[in-house]
Amino acid sequence: MDSAHPVAAQAEATVPAAGDGAPSRAQGLPSRAAKRLREARYDPYWLAAALFAAYAALSISRYRRLSSMSWDLGIFEQAVRSYAHLQAPIVDLKGPGTNVLGDHFSPVTALLAPFYRVFPTPVTLLVAQAALFAISAVPVTRVAARLLGRRRGLAIGIAYGVSWGVQRAVDFDFHEICFAVPLLAFALEALLRERWLAAACWALPLVCVKEDLGATVAAIGVVLFWRGRRAQSWVTPLALAVVGFGVLASAFALGVVIPEFNTAGSYDYWNKIEAKDGPAPTIPLETALGTLGWVLLPTTGLLALRSPLLIVALPTLGWRFVSHEEHYWGTDWHYSAVLMPVVFLALVDAVARSQHSPREWLRSYAGQLPAAAAAAGLALTTALPLAKLTESETYRKPAAVSEAERLLGRIPDDASVEANIGPISRLTSRCRVFWIGGTRGVLPDYIALQEATTRAPDQLVGYAHDLHPTARYTHIGSAGGVELLQRVGTPKA
Repeated sequence: MDSAHPVAAQAEATVPAAGDGAPSRAQGLPSRAAKRLREARYDPYWLAAALFAAYAALSISRYRRLSSMSWDLGIFEQAVRSYAHLQAPIVDLKGPGTNVLGDHFSPVTALLAPFYRVFPTPVTLLVAQAALFAISAVPVTRVAARLLGRRRGLAIGIAYGVSWGVQRAVDFDFHEICFAVPLLAFALEALLRERWLAAACWALPLVCVKEDLGATVAAIGVVLFWRGRRAQSWVTPLALAVVGFGVLASAFALGVVIPEFNTAGSYDYWNKIEAKDGPAPTIPLETALGTLGWVLLPTTGLLALRSPLLIVALPTLGWRFVSHEEHYWGTDWHYSAVLMPVVFLALVDAVARSQHSPREWLRSYAGQLPAAAAAAGLALTTALPLAKLTESETYRKPAAVSEAERLLGRIPDDASVEANIGPISRLTSRCRVFWIGGTRGVLPDYIALQEATTRAPDQLVGYAHDLHPTARYTHIGSAGGVELLQRVGTPKA
């Protein structure tokens, strides 16, 4: 058996509510107390269910309003659609015939293929993402309750569930990192419970989520070594194996797999780190400090700095800050989601350790942080995506969207379409869709554009001619801010 950490052992003795052996320890207690113990075991699961409902409502409402933020939902649907039909994951949005494994190494998305085969719609991906994010709240809440008690555990679970990093990711359509978040949460929970082999088993699949996460696996191996080196003799070689596996897996993905599937024989994202012409911009100090402040202050009150678990956040922060891509530096989109289980479980670890500190102020501060983090998370939510769930307009499908859908419905199945962000998610389940200006010589049957400003039909035809000088297009409809053009000679829509 794994040796028990003194903090964990004491917590298990005093707070059996969230532990695996709660029913046996409840014997002999008054019936009301035993009932409370049984109820506490379900806290992580009802919280996850509530979060799933909120996340799914937020994602689906955005989809229904035709308000996608990027082309990512379409890219991942094209990949999953190919997997669902037992084909290579071709993503035409990245260029005709592009294999997505030559862009990012994310074979984990194939797990969605059976569900997509039954429900061939982008909503399947959004619901799956909501479920994965919600499931990640289970290990966070469970281990927090185990080490800190039911109320503090539930407070940390709520704070995590409404954390800004998770909310931003849910609001960003779909991304493969939704698989990484629960894997990280379960791996770090196992570390805190000193289940060394389980921690390794949860960590290793991260290399199939994205090519850079091998470095995160290696960081987990470092923490495993640090925390378990004195536990049992086999933990040290296990930790070193995890470190080696993470490093080699990332190197193999970046140096062999991705170049093999990439048409240029390279990894396209090196240019996000190495500038080709002239000096690359570097992250301003105030931007870096601002991002770090958001990661550590409203979530953990800086107490997480006392936990070695924060080492796991370093690879993600490192590649973001080293890059000269400004989108990586801030707090928008999905980039901070993988940091949230790390910082909150580091908070759990730090609070548990601080409770035994000889410094009274530290014990008091740590004792108040779970409630403070929950309060901060709920307060910030008023300015974050989940606040939209309190607005009636969120649940209404605008008439303009229905009109746009009817127009796009005139495009026959299996037609080739060149589109920008708006129409993509309405077409990738049944058409071959290219990114506007990225057809690389392929003449699409249709061009579908969501326009912020109105252009006259002859202007749109002229734009189509600029894109494809050798073809002629005619404007066939306009509805709900969407314009549709058809190539002359294509069977009529």
